[in-house]
Amino acid sequence: MGKISDRIRYVGVNDLKTTAFEGMWPLPFGVSYNSYLVMDEKTALIDTAELGFAAEYMENIRRELDGRKIDYLVINHMEPDHSSLIAMVRESYPDVRIVANAKTVPILKGYQGVTDNIHVVKDGDSISLGNSTLTFYMTPMVHWPETMVTYFAEEQTLFSGDAFGSFGALEGGITDSDAGLYGSSDAAGSVFGAFRDEMRRYYSNIVGKYGQTVQAALKKLSGMSIARICSTHGPVWEKSVSDVVAYYDRLSRYEGEKGVCIVYSSMYGNTAEAAKALAAELESRGVPYAIHNLCTEHVSYAYRDAFKYDTLAVGAPTYNNDIFPPAYNFMYGISARLVKNRRFFAFGSFTWAGASVKLLNEMAGRCGFDLISEGISFPQAYSREKCDMAAVADRIKAALA
Repeated sequence: MGKISDRIRYVGVNDLKTTAFEGMWPLPFGVSYNSYLVMDEKTALIDTAELGFAAEYMENIRRELDGRKIDYLVINHMEPDHSSLIAMVRESYPDVRIVANAKTVPILKGYQGVTDNIHVVKDGDSISLGNSTLTFYMTPMVHWPETMVTYFAEEQTLFSGDAFGSFGALEGGITDSDAGLYGSSDAAGSVFGAFRDEMRRYYSNIVGKYGQTVQAALKKLSGMSIARICSTHGPVWEKSVSDVVAYYDRLSRYEGEKGVCIVYSSMYGNTAEAAKALAAELESRGVPYAIHNLCTEHVSYAYRDAFKYDTLAVGAPTYNNDIFPPAYNFMYGISARLVKNRRFFAFGSFTWAGASVKLLNEMAGRCGFDLISEGISFPQAYSREKCDMAAVADRIKAALA
């Protein structure tokens, strides 16, 4: 399972036990913590793994090295799911030299207590392993300040850190060339297609705020010949490199597909009825949509589809003369992720004084969204007479044309 090429070996691990990534984001298909060995006259280990998988991880390394030592440990990213085992690697291979940039050094000391035998690299610096060259490029805020990527020129391979990563464990293979990966592929036979939603969810949940710095990194990497991408989460991309890079480009430009992400929260079912009525009207007009109940579903999936579609419809009743909290929290998350280039429609019920729709529109305005209308704020129970969702759906369809 470990061989990617004659010089690149996979030594990562799969996590099918953790239920929430970063303590927040659901992992219905698990997640991988990817680490790689580049083996030539000298050897380099690229990143490590999460603390709970120490025994399996160290055994993977020993098996691939077959008695050899590690000369270099390259740290692309210091987030603990990739750096927790640095000190353990140093214990097992005391002569290993750590390769990191200047911003990594204080974080490495703080997390792992490591301060010596560190080779500090700048943008464009390289090390030689014999017939293999590793070159380092700084990609700050993708998505921590110390992040960098490592380029293996002789195999046109990019070790990209969290960039181009995805949720989903690697069962049945490592690369998108492995037929058994993730239970094979989607209906079109594409491993990238099978991982697309989980890649979007990973991006929107974890990296979404950093579109501008992702764009800067993509520009920096655009002159490279890249035949393989080795991320720290998800498959190794070989067949799908151009698709994956193009997808990341669209995500980081907040470019949505034509369609509507409907999200709603409802106390007694009236705003929920309005949301379902909008969904039915869109369905009848052939407009793509997704719908999420923020009171019963994890917000992770709503963020995913807010990045997918170019129109956002948010429903919330008025609560304490404000927005019902699940919808407010969603909109706060959308704002925090700096989502832009969206159309927006608000709706919601109230009993004696309506405020939620006005306040939702104000939040959308601060995001720079284009309002489809002033929204629908309706008193007490839902009815079709109070909520003309057919007219709303007509407006949305015309805007998408």
